[in-house]
Amino acid sequence: MRDRIARGLASVLVVVSLGAAQGPTSSGSKDTQKTSPLQYPRLQPRLLAHSTKHHPPYQVGTASWYGEQFDGKQTASGEPYDMYDLTAAHPSLPLGSWVRVTNLRNGRIVRVRINDRGPIIPGRIIDLSYGAAQALNFRNRGLQQVRLDLMEPEQIAMLETVAN
Repeated sequence: MRDRIARGLASVLVVVSLGAAQGPTSSGSKDTQKTSPLQYPRLQPRLLAHSTKHHPPYQVGTASWYGEQFDGKQTASGEPYDMYDLTAAHPSLPLGSWVRVTNLRNGRIVRVRINDRGPIIPGRIIDLSYGAAQALNFRNRGLQQVRLDLMEPEQIAMLETVAN
């Protein structure tokens, strides 16, 4: 019985999160940046639906990014902010947490480490570094609908192993 309820709720969350995600307000500017050498995989719609079937998102909502005016300033974790690092500010996740962020407009994914507190503007769920926004291909838009998934320690350990 619990399995049926869990599957039903997961299905509803998939439909709501995918159907309710609206495109962000655009300033009309086009992305003139050439493709970055770091390519992030695009999710196929069925893969996105499959991944949410057993693991509902932690959050779905609006992301923004912050950049040069904060570069070098101290973050809540005590480290200096580097606008090119793949980091983010979140109001409640523990500092040092890792989150997979999916751009719901284009399916791009980036993994970021929470090292700061924010966003301070109501209605936003995460502030990404300039580097993370660039990887998700929304830095010219300013705002984007995203999905946040918490990463498990095993996933983080795998990433660290691959990086070394």
